[in-house]
This record gives sequence, C-alpha cells and structure tokens, in this order.
Amino acid sequence: MRIKVVLHYLGLLISSIGLTMLLPLLWSLFSDRTDTPALAISIAISLGSGLLLWRLLPIKEKGMNRREAIVLVVTSYITASFFGALPYTLSGALPSFLDAYFEALSGYTTTGATVLNSIENQAEGILLWRSFTQWLGGMGIIMLFVALFPILGIGAAHLAEAEMPGGQQGERLTARIRDTAKALGLIYLGMTITEFILLLIGGLPIFDAITVTLSTIPIGGFTATNLSIGAYNSLFVEVIVILFMIAAGINFGLHYFLIFKRQPMRLLNDSEFKLYIALIVLVTLILNIELIINMELPFGEALRHGSFQAISILTTTGFTTTDFNTWTDFAKSLLLVLMIIGASAGSTGGALKVVRLLVLAKYTYRRILLAFNPRTVIPLKVGGSIIPESVTSRIIGLAILYFATLVICFLIMSGLGLDNITALSSVVASLGNVGPGLGMVGPTESYTLIPPVGKGVLMFCMIAGRLELFTLFILFTPAFWRWR
Repeated sequence: MRIKVVLHYLGLLISSIGLTMLLPLLWSLFSDRTDTPALAISIAISLGSGLLLWRLLPIKEKGMNRREAIVLVVTSYITASFFGALPYTLSGALPSFLDAYFEALSGYTTTGATVLNSIENQAEGILLWRSFTQWLGGMGIIMLFVALFPILGIGAAHLAEAEMPGGQQGERLTARIRDTAKALGLIYLGMTITEFILLLIGGLPIFDAITVTLSTIPIGGFTATNLSIGAYNSLFVEVIVILFMIAAGINFGLHYFLIFKRQPMRLLNDSEFKLYIALIVLVTLILNIELIINMELPFGEALRHGSFQAISILTTTGFTTTDFNTWTDFAKSLLLVLMIIGASAGSTGGALKVVRLLVLAKYTYRRILLAFNPRTVIPLKVGGSIIPESVTSRIIGLAILYFATLVICFLIMSGLGLDNITALSSVVASLGNVGPGLGMVGPTESYTLIPPVGKGVLMFCMIAGRLELFTLFILFTPAFWRWR
C-alpha cells in the first residue's frame, strides 16, 4: 500500500473542504457577520493544510488500487469532519472540540444527530455550513471528488465502489465511473434546485428554504430551527418535504433511467421500489390508526404527523413535526423498526435498505422449503433476476455484522449508565444515520448529555452506517494491512 498516494489525494480533498466553506462565509458577510472571522480562519487552515500536504507529497503515477481507495474513503470522512468542526469551535458555537467534531461528522454522514441545545441562537453562517455538510455528504464526499477531479484516473472506480457499496454493483449507468458521478450529481443538483423553488413558493424565507433543502435531498435532517420542520407549521411545506424525502430515498440509478434514458418502466417494475412504496403506505396507515385509536388524536392531526414521521424515519431523514417521544410504546417501537429498515439501496439514506431485507426474506423462505426437501433447486430471484450466491452471502454477512455492531454498541452505551431506551435508540439512530432517537435523545432533545465515550461510540456507528460497515470493518483485519 502506498500511503504517500493516499495522503496526496487527501490533501486535495482537504483543500476542497476549505473551498466549500466559501458559501457560508459569503452568506455571513451579508448577514450578521458574527461568524465571519471563524469561517475565514477555517478556510485558511483547511486550504493551507490541504495544499501543503498535496504539494509536499507529489506522486508520479496517477490513480490508486482498491486497498488505497478504501483507506482514502474512510480517512476522508474522518479528516473532513476534523476540518469541518473548525467553524463550530472558532465561532464559539461548540467550544468543546469533541462536540464540534460530533456535529461535523453527523453532518457529513447525513445522520442529523446534534449537540446544539439552542439552534436558533446560532449565527446564520454556521447554520448554513451545518446544512451544507449534509448536502456534501449526501452525494458522498468521494463521489463528488471523483466527478470533479479526473486526475484520479483509474482509481476513481475503486473510490466509488468503496464509498457507495450499496448501489447497483452489477451494472454501470455509464461507461466511465466519472460520467456516472456527474450524471448522478446533476440529478442531485436538479432535485435541490426544484425543492428550493417550491419551498420559496410555500412561503419559507430564503435562508430557511436553503437550509431545509440542503438537508432534505441528502435525507440528513438538520434545520435552522429548534422544532425542525414543525416550527413552520405549514402543511404545504410538509407535503413538499415529504415528496422529496420519498424521492431521495429511491435508488438514484432509477432516477437516472427515468430522467436521462426516459425509461419509466425501469422505476415502476423495480421490486425494491414497489416494496419501498408499499412499506410507506402500510406503515403510515398503521401509525395513523394507532394515533387515532390509542392517542385519540383528531383524524387530520394524526394523518399529518403520522405520515410525516413514518416517511421521515423510514427514509432516515430525521425531520420532525411533533415530539414522537410522547407517543405510545407501540408507535415508538414501530419508528425504531423503521430506523433499522431504511430506504432504498443506492439512495442517500442509511440503515439496512429495503432490497436487502427483501433478499433476506426470500432467502429465509427458501431455507424453510429446503428443510422439507433438501434436494430441491430453488433459485433466489428478485424482480425476475436470479441473485448470485455471492451477493446473497454478502447481504447475509452485512446483516450479521449490522446486528452484531448494534448489540455490542448498545451494551457499551448501557454500561455508561444510560437507560435502555436511550442507549438502544441512540445506537440505532446513529448506525442508521437517522439522527433523533428516543428517551434522552428524542426529537426535542439533543445528544449533549451523552458521555464523551458514548459520543465516540456513536461517531463510530455513524461512519460504519454511512459506509455500510464492510468498508470500515475491513480496516480492522490484519490481512488488509499486509504490505504487498
């Protein structure tokens, strides 16, 4: 492994992070300016450090192998969060660097868990940076890197594979991975612009429309208000946000075929898409019935809040319109299950993903049939296509690793003195990149009271969930580090 190559490109990425801070800096200059020095200094540190690293470690051969790409992907999220935390610390928004790092990592991994107690009291430049980190993380820092820097050459394919292991691996959308990244980036940008315009039409101020949009498309969950989307008390805004949460939770490859290839049947015939929509309808219906019968909410209120929260949690966005921490145990348990399920593979969401649960269900059913007649040959099919055993075993392995991580981290959090509801939901919400949990980390609370060790555990879960576990856990195997 050529560590020099990894550090060289990491320097380029750090410089890019510094450039992205120009947007909140410009906004700060035209608003209250209280955070302008902090953002300016952060840009200088990031640009200087990145360019210094890039220039001091020149390389002769462009590109990188799979192993180097994996290391770059993981270290990119870790390093980007380090420099992304500087505006919070230097502005005084989060004097503790651990909290600042937690907030930045939560942004880049599109988790949406926050340690800010009073969001509305923060400077607008800081809040814009907070939402912008989610927008950058939603498409994937590395996918943006691949699209913008063709200098990476053949290593781009390895980067994309390592950063987005949940996509359609058996099928490239375009001949070159850089063209694929650009196409997906255009879709991502188009959805961003469209939602922003619609939110403006819905009456949101420009700043609020920007921050909400930058957090909706990556299904991240940060807003500039203490009460999330509920602060606007607008049915129109909630409907727009719901529609874009659903859209962002769909495999972006299907968006590509719909928009660029004009093949709507690829979307309508996709098994995961149909199950995804069916889950939204079913869970929304169950939750609404629960709120009407057992919480005695009026039909309109139940439909409004139940539908929004079901979709927000299933897509792992984490926006809220009400305090679901006060709901019945069954309603909260249902939301907890949705945090584990997640949206579609190839989307910007986290958790296990719908298609994996579909494969696991079909695999389990096949094993039941084989127990009765072991000699029967039963191919595992999804959408009419036979799933290779290698893909099935990968999904089973990921599910085992997911629940093993969940259990171990839950035990650690419980050992820190947290109650079971808080300990479990904080791990599930972090591992699924959801954000708000239950108990002490509910939708009207923050992660401020979580002990430092607990925050470390949850940050590990955020990265593991964003990179879908294998990319991170491979670094802990001795075989990976054997130099050859």
